[in-house]
Amino acid sequence: MKRVAVVIFPGTNSEEETVRLLRACGADAHLVHWSRAHTLGAYDGYVLSGGFAYEDRIRAGAVAAHDAMMDPVIDGARNGKLVMGICNGAQILLEAGLVPGTGDARRPTAAFTHNVPPHFICKKVYVKLAVQPRRSSITAALPRDAVLPAWAAHGEGRLAARACEMEELETGDHLAFVYAHADGRVDDAATPNGSALHCAGLVNREGNVLALMPHPERVFPPHAALFKSFVRGVEAS
Repeated sequence: MKRVAVVIFPGTNSEEETVRLLRACGADAHLVHWSRAHTLGAYDGYVLSGGFAYEDRIRAGAVAAHDAMMDPVIDGARNGKLVMGICNGAQILLEAGLVPGTGDARRPTAAFTHNVPPHFICKKVYVKLAVQPRRSSITAALPRDAVLPAWAAHGEGRLAARACEMEELETGDHLAFVYAHADGRVDDAATPNGSALHCAGLVNREGNVLALMPHPERVFPPHAALFKSFVRGVEAS
């Protein structure tokens, strides 16, 4: 069985439920503390869970993206390992430049920034798969146009980028999930944070790195479809 590391930064707070759900989905998942960064290279996949890494100083995820913990994660992503970031983990992946992956590592070309209106949101939402499932090894086991329940809990979840980069996100098929109603309709009312393109998640060019803002592991009962698909992808990689 291949092993998945759930990476812990100072300020991470969703690691325990993330590991439990990964294990329930069949993964050999382990918490890896920031003092054990040197062990990360031995893992086959990575999940960056939610929280407030380094108190989200400067801007969400920016400090953690430059932590030594991200060196093996970036190397692994470049070598085809699957990497999934949820909420703060998603912000870290954008700040590390792994998604959308249109520039150099640690030179972000997009960000999940302050919500519009500028408030922390904490509510149940739905996200709809916006790409063909096999566009990403992480979503390959989901049905086409899958609608998943999740829990939005963030103050900085609005996708923002320069116009040229936004065009690349659309034409390059980087838009992985959009906010939707339970019946799959996509409109402004379903998007809780003003995110451009109704974006809830992005995937990189190669399809092995996914950044998702809402938490699928926080709805009750935990919604496991995406986690099952991720674990299947790691086992097949």
